[in-house]
Amino acid sequence: MTGEIPPAGGLPRRRRRQSEDEVAERMLTTAMGMVTATGLTVSLDHIGFEDVIREAGVARSAVYRHWPYKDLFFSDLLKELAKGAGPAMTQGEPSAYRALVRERLDRLADPGERLALVAELVRVGAAAELLAFRDSPDWRTYIALQATFLSLPESELRDEVRAALTRSESELTERLAGAYEAFAGLVGCRLKPALGIGYADVARLTSAAMRGMVIMAPTSPALTTETIATDPFGLGTAEWSAPGLAIAGIVMGFVEADPDVVFDDARTAALRALLDQDG
Repeated sequence: MTGEIPPAGGLPRRRRRQSEDEVAERMLTTAMGMVTATGLTVSLDHIGFEDVIREAGVARSAVYRHWPYKDLFFSDLLKELAKGAGPAMTQGEPSAYRALVRERLDRLADPGERLALVAELVRVGAAAELLAFRDSPDWRTYIALQATFLSLPESELRDEVRAALTRSESELTERLAGAYEAFAGLVGCRLKPALGIGYADVARLTSAAMRGMVIMAPTSPALTTETIATDPFGLGTAEWSAPGLAIAGIVMGFVEADPDVVFDDARTAALRALLDQDG
């Protein structure tokens, strides 16, 4: 291997040397891809510096000019990971949720049935989401980033990672709050005005509860394997998982049927058409 590429005319020409910025971008992109594939550990020990160089296909000399010490590279990698943090807010199957709404569509004129639908969606969805989050490399990376941040000494790096994670948390909360608000409006529910609570507040609470269960799940298997037959909201006895009870306990405390919404034939038909349009 000479490092030369024969052009169409047959005479070799030397491969263009990558700039320092190109080398850095290639290295960081490659390492982030490796993290995405395997998930992040708190120490980053599972990502080898030489492995990244080899996978990136860049010259070692160029890499070491940019990062004389591998710790400098891992500091930059940590900042890039924090900037890109913010995994998918939900791992549930949308078609399953739509099917539940369709099943109860003709009953939503009854305010109690709207609340029952909200509770049922949480009951069915929370357990599945806990399993999906637990097994998601993106969520493992996100949680490990939070733990890594807590372990960093006071420094410019810690401040930069904190700022990036704060932005990611804000974006995650905004997306989840938007989804909650859109769904509540769809099925004729709202947050109880007297409580002074916003959808972002609910999103922060449910996100914190779910994240705590994701952390606990590997050593507390009952969170993902056990259910209890109960009627926590006076809507009928059903098998509830721990995540279902935890998330519903938050949501149902703040939500009510919107008294200003009338589920007449026109609204029901419009919602049915929307569900059919979405699949």
